[in-house]
Amino acid sequence: MWLVLSFFMENLSNAQKTLDVLILAAGLGTRMRSDLAKVLHRLDSRPLVAHVCRTAAALAPRKVFVVIGHQGEDVKLAVLDELDAEHADFVWQKEQLGTGHAVNCAREFLENEDSTLLVLSGDVPMIRAETLAALIQQHHAHRGKGAVCTILTVKLEDPTGYGRVVRTEEGLFDKIIEQKDATDEEKRIKEINSGIYCFDTRKLFAALSEVKNENAQGEYYLTDVPALLSAAGEAVSLYQHHDAHEIEGINNRAQLADMERVLCRRTIKKMMLDYGVSFIDPKNSYVSEQVSIGRDTVIYPNVTIEGESNIGDGCTIRSGTRITNSRIGRGVEILDNCVITDSEISDRCTVGPMAHLRGKARMEEKAKVGNFVELKKTILGRGSKASHLTYLGDATIGENSNIGAGTITCNYDGKNKHATSIGNNVKIGSDTMLIAPVKVGDNSVTGAGSVVNKDIPPDKLAVGLPARVIRSINEDEVQKS
Repeated sequence: MWLVLSFFMENLSNAQKTLDVLILAAGLGTRMRSDLAKVLHRLDSRPLVAHVCRTAAALAPRKVFVVIGHQGEDVKLAVLDELDAEHADFVWQKEQLGTGHAVNCAREFLENEDSTLLVLSGDVPMIRAETLAALIQQHHAHRGKGAVCTILTVKLEDPTGYGRVVRTEEGLFDKIIEQKDATDEEKRIKEINSGIYCFDTRKLFAALSEVKNENAQGEYYLTDVPALLSAAGEAVSLYQHHDAHEIEGINNRAQLADMERVLCRRTIKKMMLDYGVSFIDPKNSYVSEQVSIGRDTVIYPNVTIEGESNIGDGCTIRSGTRITNSRIGRGVEILDNCVITDSEISDRCTVGPMAHLRGKARMEEKAKVGNFVELKKTILGRGSKASHLTYLGDATIGENSNIGAGTITCNYDGKNKHATSIGNNVKIGSDTMLIAPVKVGDNSVTGAGSVVNKDIPPDKLAVGLPARVIRSINEDEVQKS
C-alpha cells in the first residue's frame, strides 16, 4: 500500500492538481428491504461507507466530501470513525433526484476548485487504492495532456442492471446508456460503467448545469456529463479494469452475503499463503480483513475472528471460539467455545473451554482461565489461575495466585461498581464471595465458602461468613494450600 501511495503522490505532484474525493452515500437502498440506510449495512463488521472512506483516505486527498441524505447523521458518524473531521465534509441531498443531482449538491464546495475530483459510490466497498491510483494516473497522463473526465469500466459476462459504455468505431468513448434507456443492441454490450470517475472539477460543474432529466427515471444522471464534455471537444478517457469484484455494488442482502464470502475467502487464502497460518477447514472459518495472525497458528473449524484483532505466532484456536477486537500473544491455547471481546491475552496463556473475556480483560503471561470462567475489566496476573466456574469483574489479581472454583467478585452494590484487589501468591478457596470494594493481601488464604466483606492483610488465613482472620499463615502453608 505504501509503495502504491508513494507512486501516486509523486505523479499527483507532477500533475500540479489537488485531489478531492466525493463519495455518494445519500441513497435509501430500497432493495435491501431494510429500515437501515444501505451504506450503513455492514461488510466485514464495518459499514459499507467506512470501507470506501478508508480507501479514499489512503490516497491522501485534500478533503473527502460525503453526500448524505437518508439517516444522514448516522452516516456522518460512520464516516468520522474512519476520517478525521479536519479532512471530511458533508453535503446534504434532501431529495433523491439522481446521481447528477447528488454531485450537484456539492457545487458550493467544489465548483471553483482547480482540482481533480474522484467520484466514488458509498455502496462499492471492494475498490482498492491501487486501482484508484492507476485510474488517476491515466486521467493525468491521457494523450500526454490529461483528460477532463476518466471513467472506470469493466467487462461483465452478465451486465444486466448496469449502464453500458458505448465506444466509437475507433474504440474511444461515445456515451454511457442506462439499462432502462438502452436499445436491445446496446444491452448486449458487456463493458459497463462502474460509477467511479475522475473529473476536472471546474469543468464537471460547468457540464452539470446542462444535464436534463429527460429519461425513463426522470432523474439527473451523472452519466450524461461525459457525453456533454466529449461533445464540447474535451478529452474523455476510459480506464478498463480487470477485476469485476472490485467495482461490484451492493443492492440487496444476497449480494452483501456473496461479497462477505468473497472477502473472507480472499483474506484466509492470503493468510495461509503469505503468513503461514493453518486453517483446518477454511470454508468454515470467518476472519475479518482487519485481523492479523502470526506464523504457525492453527485455526480449527467454526472459529470467528473479527474487528481489529491481532493474534501472535504459534497459537491454537479451537472450534466454536469468537474473538473480537482483541490482542492474543504468542503460544496461546484457546480451547473450544470461548468468547473474547476487547481483551488482551499475553504469551503462553491458556483459555477455556467455554470461557468469556470482555470489557478490557487482560491475562498476563502464563495465566490460565478454565471452563465457565468470566473475566470482565479484570487483570489476571502472571502465572495466576482461575480454572472453574468463576466470575471476576472489576478485579486486579497479582502473580501466581489461584482462584478456587465458584468464586465471585460481587462488584455491584445496586448503584455503583467497585473494585476487588487480590495480591500475589494468594489462594482463594472454592465458593468464596468477595464483596467489593475489598483487598486480599499477598500470600493470604480464604477458606471454602467464605464471604469476604473486609480487607484481609497479607499472610493471613480468613474463613467464615463473614470471613474473619483466624491466624497468620507462613509461606510453606501457602504453597501447600
